[in-house]
Amino acid sequence: MKTIAIFGGTGMTGECAVKHALSRGFTVKVLYRNEATVPDAFKENVVLVKGDVTCADDVKKVIDGVDAVCVVLGTRNKLEPTTEMSRGTQNIIDSMKHCGVDRISVCLSTFLLRSPSEVPPIFTDLNNEHKRMLEIVKNSGLNYVCVLPPHISSDPPGEVDISHDKPISRQISKYDLGKFLIESLVHPEYFGTICCIANKV
Repeated sequence: MKTIAIFGGTGMTGECAVKHALSRGFTVKVLYRNEATVPDAFKENVVLVKGDVTCADDVKKVIDGVDAVCVVLGTRNKLEPTTEMSRGTQNIIDSMKHCGVDRISVCLSTFLLRSPSEVPPIFTDLNNEHKRMLEIVKNSGLNYVCVLPPHISSDPPGEVDISHDKPISRQISKYDLGKFLIESLVHPEYFGTICCIANKV
């Protein structure tokens, strides 16, 4: 694996994923909508493609020529109903199949493993969107890794636990999450699984 496309690479966790991928020597392609959100450090080290994840043609430009895909789409703290991320995810899956790319890691949320009554009402719409994304990825036929973090913190990296069937602990460092989203793409034992990841307490 030499080249990775990262969608959501200018966000908090996405930036960490990009930096880890670069540290591993990978070539990184990032789709960005607004140049103001692109860190200065990326401008010389990352292949930047301007566009929108809801536009299939823009997505194809990013995925063409890559070996794997990392999806870290977010709403930048907006919590109203949306289908942008699920529509974007479908575009990504379709482009991957068209381009012959079969490895994908996707960042979602540990709320997906909790009952509706355990999800704070303020997060209901976002959780429903994550459910749509999860189903799209699980039904894709690709080598997927669905990563379900709890609260994402800015704490320094630390030791992590991984579970495949239940939420664990209460938070994960953005650095550890970004690292795992990339590392899971080179470890086939994670393919086809749901991974809850959290820092050890």
